[in-house]
Amino acid sequence: MNVVRGAVFVLGLVTAMVCRAAGVELEAMTWTEVRDAVRAGRTTVIVPIGGTEQGGPHLALGKHNVRVRLLAHRIAAQLGDALVAPVLPYVPEGRIEPPQGHMRFAGTLSVPEAAFIAVVEGAARSLRRAGFVDIVLIGDHGDYQALLAALARRLDREWASTPVRVHHVEAYYRTAQTAFARTLREHGLTPAQIGEHAGAADTALALALDPSLVRPDQLGAAAAQGAAVGVSGDPRAATAALGQLGAEAIVAATVDAIRQVRQRPRLAARD
Repeated sequence: MNVVRGAVFVLGLVTAMVCRAAGVELEAMTWTEVRDAVRAGRTTVIVPIGGTEQGGPHLALGKHNVRVRLLAHRIAAQLGDALVAPVLPYVPEGRIEPPQGHMRFAGTLSVPEAAFIAVVEGAARSLRRAGFVDIVLIGDHGDYQALLAALARRLDREWASTPVRVHHVEAYYRTAQTAFARTLREHGLTPAQIGEHAGAADTALALALDPSLVRPDQLGAAAAQGAAVGVSGDPRAATAALGQLGAEAIVAATVDAIRQVRQRPRLAARD
């Protein structure tokens, strides 16, 4: 198991290094490199949105941020003509006072929905100004998917007379929740093991993408204490090999969805 974890960790580091070297990561580029990339036809940009929330005693708070960043790199590499914007780690996580949901656990960070949307909208407008024509929003957390969809529709209506499109690609998140869960069941895991938060599904993806996110000595406590420590599922059933299947499915589905939405017709302008 240690050998497998070490191998996938190295793979994740290599993936990030290759993407930087290939000029995929926007924040690793200079402004002139971005300008030249857009002029050369790299006019798709992926905006990866994560979240900083508790994942039980065994998963690091930044799992969504790490996951969406690494998967966005893979997606951009497969598309061949896309760049990746910086990850947004601040998202709505529920009421702060009195604490609600994940905010009951130390380290979770929450922002108001209006602030969240304002940041994503500002990023989209900035990317449009830079010359990107396909702005792709992907989110690793479920609670803000509807907010992203509404923002994409609103900006599309506003920019209907221009070449610019904003796409909320729900396939990224949906695949993690449906196709990956189905794969886990096919490999013998039960719904109780897979869980809805910080269970086998979440933990397997973390093991596949960055094992340093996982605290192996806390897996038993997470399974035993469950909801009391912020866990739904049994993370002990997770393996890096299962997580890799999920990562591959998410990337493949998202790449296909992006290729499809880039072909969709413009929305009609509205008064």
